[in-house]
Amino acid sequence: MKQVSLGKIIEKMNLRNLTPDIDVNKIMVEQTDINRPALQLTGFFEHFPNDRVQVIGHVENTYLETLDVERKKYIYEQILGAGIPCMIFCRSIVPDEYILECGNRKGVPILVTDSTTSAFMAEIIRWLNVELAPCITIHGVLVDVYGEGVLIMGESGIGKSEAALELIKRGHRLVADDVVEISKISDETLVGKSPDITKHFIELRGIGIIDVKTLFGVENVKEDQTIDMVIKLEDWNRDKEYDRLGLEENYTEFLGNKVVCHSIPIRPGRNLAIIVESAAVNHRQKKMGYNAAKELYKRVQANIDKGV
Repeated sequence: MKQVSLGKIIEKMNLRNLTPDIDVNKIMVEQTDINRPALQLTGFFEHFPNDRVQVIGHVENTYLETLDVERKKYIYEQILGAGIPCMIFCRSIVPDEYILECGNRKGVPILVTDSTTSAFMAEIIRWLNVELAPCITIHGVLVDVYGEGVLIMGESGIGKSEAALELIKRGHRLVADDVVEISKISDETLVGKSPDITKHFIELRGIGIIDVKTLFGVENVKEDQTIDMVIKLEDWNRDKEYDRLGLEENYTEFLGNKVVCHSIPIRPGRNLAIIVESAAVNHRQKKMGYNAAKELYKRVQANIDKGV
């Protein structure tokens, strides 16, 4: 299971650490969900999700202020002794001395953010979903074409990088070449990015490595991109029947998510960049409710009906 260090969360979320003696980089978070302890503050700890980051908002803090010192200490001992990764106070709430003492003793960091509770929870859950998303690595090229994430796949040497380079020259943006890391952000969304070591580089056989960011400018590269469509390049096979209408969509699957997939046969004279651009625009048009293949089919059927 993927993990992220609490130190990285503190840096990303701009949190203040009130227990600096605790090594936050050794504490690992595995869960994307966040918990606001409610029943736990009353002493009910059955089914307590102690593996989640715990967040205290205005309501929880107001309730804690109604408790006497001994009851408050007991609740702190139970919550912080349950093995939670940390406790975060929102709205710049200043935790009392008892929880700071208990946190230092139990090795549980006490953190503070200036954000409102709802806004903070939404942001940290979104970030953790990206950071801890299931991830695979595949061989291919990912390009942002007119806002559509196009993953170009095919055998080594078939022309994926050359197609990407032509697309970049036409104003589109490179995300990853050769190696693409795909993360499943949700049941509908896949996001691809490049490993840090190959970011912004393209390999062209016979020429070598090209730095796209330096050669073409920062406007032609992108850090990550949702994967909206897959184009598989393959050698032209005269005996194979290729789809010429596109009435039915074909799909490929990554991490359980289906993505529209087109197989493009390669032969001399075909301009791959224009084909990829047209496929991206056509896919975008379909998402907006217009399908050219179905429109043509309707016209043909209408002419047949007139003839009858």
